[in-house]
Amino acid sequence: QFILPHSRGSSHGQSRITRSAYPRAPYARMMPDSFRLWQRLEAEAGTSLYRRTGLVVLGPAGDPELEGCRRSLGADKVLDASMLARRFPSLRLHAGEVAMWDGTGGVLFADRALRAVQDVFRRHGGTLRDGEKVLRIEPGAVLTVTTTAGVYRAPRLIIAAGAWTGALMAPLGLCLPLQPLRIDVCYWREKEPGSPSTGRAGPCFMALGLSRAPHGVYGLPALEYPGLVKVCYHHGSPTDPEERDRAPPGAPCPNIALLSSFISSYLPGLEPRPAVVETCLYTNTPDEDFILDRHPKFSNIIIGAGFSGRRGHPAPQRWPGPWGWLCLPQLSLLPAGHGFKLAPVVGKLLCELSLGEEPSHSTAPFAITRFPGVLRAAL
Repeated sequence: QFILPHSRGSSHGQSRITRSAYPRAPYARMMPDSFRLWQRLEAEAGTSLYRRTGLVVLGPAGDPELEGCRRSLGADKVLDASMLARRFPSLRLHAGEVAMWDGTGGVLFADRALRAVQDVFRRHGGTLRDGEKVLRIEPGAVLTVTTTAGVYRAPRLIIAAGAWTGALMAPLGLCLPLQPLRIDVCYWREKEPGSPSTGRAGPCFMALGLSRAPHGVYGLPALEYPGLVKVCYHHGSPTDPEERDRAPPGAPCPNIALLSSFISSYLPGLEPRPAVVETCLYTNTPDEDFILDRHPKFSNIIIGAGFSGRRGHPAPQRWPGPWGWLCLPQLSLLPAGHGFKLAPVVGKLLCELSLGEEPSHSTAPFAITRFPGVLRAAL
């Protein structure tokens, strides 16, 4: 609905973390496939989309999420406080805490990745329509989608509309439990900025299981703004995606205060007040797992949503490029979300569902039916 590129959703900005460390096994199993698909897109687009910096995961010893990450990485990846201090003096551990090292972790260049996939998609015959808001979806053997710019018909439809997915699904009798959140994206100034001439970046990090930050904190090195490290709280305040910029003046910022305290305690090399604060949208399900499923009543409508917790009638054909899961022609409403690192696999699974193929990864954890009572009478 917005002109590309835009900053109204969840996929804008320059950087996202990617990693192998995952507390939940379904995502850990998908990550090798995701890494391979990103590499194939890099090769096809002829541009670098990933910088390997490594990732430090830290938190209280024995924390269940931390233990899940340890299982996905291996016991030999655990770092004690002295090892962490030697390798990464900018990060500090406290009594009873441990850290783990994910050598595959790093930074995906998000805005560059979006341009790359759009360019490659066009090169293989795809059509992108931006600046068109979807007004109505009419189900049937041939679906009709009415937008502010025209009417489209297709035998199948993939919807991954981020924070707007719930509003699109309600008229189709589906009340999905999706909560959009307004997130503060904060950048913190280094007290002694590293020399850019070294060409080195510090690691990404995640903090799990901390009582003072129950939803987790994550950070990326100073790659976007010179001398500014990106550190964010993995949570925010409920919002209407149409109203997210209308925060009341003088509203308290408890999440920024939480981050300031975290930085003073764990990242003493940063100034404890943010230098830049931007906003982003999350869209969460109650269990923070994705939704990747067919509409329970209209099986030719496929839905991808909740990525913040962790045209024409001919039969679809796979395009010959490396991201062969993109199908033409069918109609897709598909921005990315906080699950950016898994976007290639998500696209692959949504395509397989739309074609009636056996999914290459189990979609059972992402079924709509795990939420009781979501199917209502269509308006």
